Amino acid sequence: MVSSSFSPLSQFSLTSFNVCEKPTSHKIYKIPIGCTLKLKSSSGSSWTSSSTSSPSCQVLHKSLPLAASVVVLLWSNPAKAGFLSGFPGIESVPGPKLPEIEFLNRFNEQNQKRYAELDDKFKSSPLLKEYLEKTKLNKEKNRQETQDKYCLRGAEWGVGDCSAEGMSAEDKEKFIAALKQKVGVK
Repeated sequence: MVSSSFSPLSQFSLTSFNVCEKPTSHKIYKIPIGCTLKLKSSSGSSWTSSSTSSPSCQVLHKSLPLAASVVVLLWSNPAKAGFLSGFPGIESVPGPKLPEIEFLNRFNEQNQKRYAELDDKFKSSPLLKEYLEKTKLNKEKNRQETQDKYCLRGAEWGVGDCSAEGMSAEDKEKFIAALKQKVGVK
């Protein structure tokens, strides 16, 4: 992983703000100076404050939070993995070699042979063949029924392959009645 020492904040110059003491008097006069207001009290002390009266100041005030958010997002550093950074992890370490017990190996081989024989016997059983044949027939029958239902709907609406739009009214009624009889709808 490559880390960059470039900081988006380095593009901006830092500005220091001096905060003056607030005047004790309650009378304040606003004097606009460019984008800032210079506030003076009757006692003579003054401080500056931002003004949103000019359009350029309004744009500045609205875009400043967005710019600060973008800077924070771009300046984020990648997370560090800690002291295990760079190590492959515990999954890559092979486990210890377990002792092989001959009795268990023979038992496992016998079970595998028996399971294979039972699978072959089941696959060649007449019951399974009968069910597979019924499944194929039902699948074809259900597909044909669905197709007939869509054909009837298309004929009634006048759309699709079974549309009866070019037929006379009498032929159209006969065609739709024949489709209904085929589908089983009354």
